[in-house]
Formats: sequence, C-alpha cells, structure tokens
Amino acid sequence: MAAVIYLLCALTSLACFGLLFRAWRSSRSHLLFWSALCFAGLSVNNFLLVVDRLVLPAVDLSTWRLATGLVALLLLLFGLIWEED
Repeated sequence: MAAVIYLLCALTSLACFGLLFRAWRSSRSHLLFWSALCFAGLSVNNFLLVVDRLVLPAVDLSTWRLATGLVALLLLLFGLIWEED
C-alpha cells in the first residue's frame, strides 16, 4: 500500500510541475516559473523517496531527499521574495 501512495505522490507532483510550467509558458508570470521549479524539485524528491524505499531499500538516500526538498523550497522562497520587489 505504501508503494502505491509513494508513486501517486510522485506522479501528482510531476503533474503539478507540468501544469505550472505550461501556464508559465503562456503567461510568463515569474511566480508561476518559481512554483514550477519548486514542484520540479519536489518531483525529484518524491522519486528519490520511491527509489529509497522501494528500489534500493539497503541504500540510505535520506540526505539526498532532504537536500532536494530544501533546494525546491528555497527556489520557491527566492521566487516569492524576488516577486515582492
């Protein structure tokens, strides 16, 4: 059951990235761009979770997962601060 949830979360974040990127291409809004980059990082984070828990359970990828999540959120934070100016 956990495998299905991990895969659904990864696919949902990938779909959000795709929709945000498509919306950014049509409107060129900066906030959509940074949100799309954030969801791209979150997609990588979720796929690393799938690899860590299901494909390679003997290998610890928690540091890489935390790093990609941090980078994704920092991208969104940077975009929100930069959009403020």
